[in-house]
Amino acid sequence: MIRLDKKQINLITTAVYATLGKLDHLKSAFTKALDEGMTINEAKEAMLHVYAYAGFPRSINATNILRVLVDDRAAAGKNDVLGVASSELSADVDKNKYGEEMRTSLTGPRPQPAYAKFSPTLDDFLKEHLFADLFTRQTLSKLERELITISVLAALKNVPAQLETHTTIAQNVGLTDEQTAEFNQVVVALLAT
Repeated sequence: MIRLDKKQINLITTAVYATLGKLDHLKSAFTKALDEGMTINEAKEAMLHVYAYAGFPRSINATNILRVLVDDRAAAGKNDVLGVASSELSADVDKNKYGEEMRTSLTGPRPQPAYAKFSPTLDDFLKEHLFADLFTRQTLSKLERELITISVLAALKNVPAQLETHTTIAQNVGLTDEQTAEFNQVVVALLAT
């Protein structure tokens, strides 16, 4: 059985606590993640990805917790690894087209959703920003991004369609049935804290 690795569990944990706004728990989770080898840029990128689902306030608060923690650790002589910075799409890329291609690569071909017919601009923002701007950044893998996504959605509750869709996407990009079961156990335990 292939289990979730330490980094994946740390991404899940930090995403859940950031979404819930449990900042003391989040600080402890970031400490553990950095101690176990997560880079500063991976942690920053995870919180950047959180905002797409939980909003800027939760992401900014979480990023500030990380910033202070990294500064405190540096002052105490801990040398956390910065890690690889993400690249961005070049300005000449058609983000709408690219985002549609990225979404299709993750979900497979599908009919146009009802919300997209009703509000094409909402779908454009989803394609151009989420699937183009965020999913092209290389600091985190597609699977890691989906683990963050389903962590946030599970913490938000009452978004079953999106949670189901993104759980399927996570499985499409490599999450096994056993890892999905383990993910569920980890999230249930986190939500109980």
